Amino acid sequence: MKSSKTVYVCSECDYQSAKWLGRCPQCNAWNTFIEETYTAPQKSVGGKSPTRARAEGEKAVKFGELNLPEYLRHSTGIGELDRVLGGGLVDGSVILLAGEPGIGKSTLLMQLCGQIGDSCKVLYVSGEESKGQLKMRAERLGVNAEYLYVLTETNIDAILSEYDRIKPDTMIVDSIQTMYTDGSASTSGSVTQVRECSALLIERAKTDGASVIIVGHVNKEGGIAGPKVLEHMVDAVIYFEGDRRQPHRIVRAIKNRFGSTNEIGVFEMCESGLEEVANPSAMLLEGRPVGVSGSCAVCIMEGSRPLIAEIQALVTPTAFPSPRRTSNGIDYNRMCLLLAVLEKRLGLRFSACDVYLNVIGGLRLDEPAIDAAACLAMISSIRDIPIPDDVIAFGEIGLSGEFRSVASIEQRVNEAFRLGFTKIALPKRSIPKNSEAIKDSGVELIPLSGIYDALLLLGNKE
Repeated sequence: MKSSKTVYVCSECDYQSAKWLGRCPQCNAWNTFIEETYTAPQKSVGGKSPTRARAEGEKAVKFGELNLPEYLRHSTGIGELDRVLGGGLVDGSVILLAGEPGIGKSTLLMQLCGQIGDSCKVLYVSGEESKGQLKMRAERLGVNAEYLYVLTETNIDAILSEYDRIKPDTMIVDSIQTMYTDGSASTSGSVTQVRECSALLIERAKTDGASVIIVGHVNKEGGIAGPKVLEHMVDAVIYFEGDRRQPHRIVRAIKNRFGSTNEIGVFEMCESGLEEVANPSAMLLEGRPVGVSGSCAVCIMEGSRPLIAEIQALVTPTAFPSPRRTSNGIDYNRMCLLLAVLEKRLGLRFSACDVYLNVIGGLRLDEPAIDAAACLAMISSIRDIPIPDDVIAFGEIGLSGEFRSVASIEQRVNEAFRLGFTKIALPKRSIPKNSEAIKDSGVELIPLSGIYDALLLLGNKE
């Protein structure tokens, strides 16, 4: 007989306690303890667990004797997804795909099945939808893969039994919160069940070399539901971002053991499913106002991809003693820092105005190179002077008002020129060595030494 006991498990770090605690002593998170029923693992003959008994056949080998598989990585057939993953799915890898409900996770995975299901075996496990619902989505997306297998099951032991029978190259589990194992007495979606089911899937992927994609829900705080340790167990964590009321979606990797975490993939939700956006810069600049103050373009780097975004600022006098500060897409503390620099170095009275800063398209800009464009937008708004439409600016600003150089200047300049910007304001130290060749193309490079140079771009109108 297995002995069961009640424990309290922290949903953030998986810390266990015999009694409920208000704050976790390990990760210091508040109100994260959940009551779970813990069952001690069954011991086999000789006092060895079944897992340890199976692992006794593994022996250490010299690193120089390891052979690199010929086909270690295979493409998903979706270019934007391959960019985020670092080139495609790695054999034996486990990927956690997270996103808000209705954002398009199942749509993306069904399209993935359609792309790779004609050349390799794919097992799609759904614990939330029936076979009829999956067939309806597949017909809408035009998916009719030859080697696509569908299983509607929530028992992880039965799923692994079917896995052993089919031997798929890729397995998709949608979602991990609906799965349960008989080895744990807790309910589906609990911390213990999510951890145990994920461990079984990871063990099978590492043993057989199959690629496993796990879908995880997002809680109301925006984090992945389940224990935080789950993100450390998998090889890659991918977030599916976007507003359900808007057609554009962004896929971003926050962890990737086999590639970069700086790349993003951009999609557009259409009637036929998710379509790749080959030119995200043009999409973000679509509908940009002409001749309006408080708008400035900026070029950022998302991995190896340059993107041009639009920063808008609205500065208006306030009748209240404490002015309001609101930022969307830019760190609030960074905005306050830039406002302090503008007030100190240029003497502009932002302290008597409400300031609203917004990034168009729902992007989150964390790069220091956005300082120049954000300052120009706020200066343009407080003085009500429009920035010329062919001007783009990027550069980091120090507390003394000086402009610091940024990386990947040539990629930013080429992307700005491709989108039709003829005047590029950038730090003086960042001007490329082949600037003469750039000038011959009709592009004017405007060197910025300090914040006062940015003020001169708007003229002397008071």
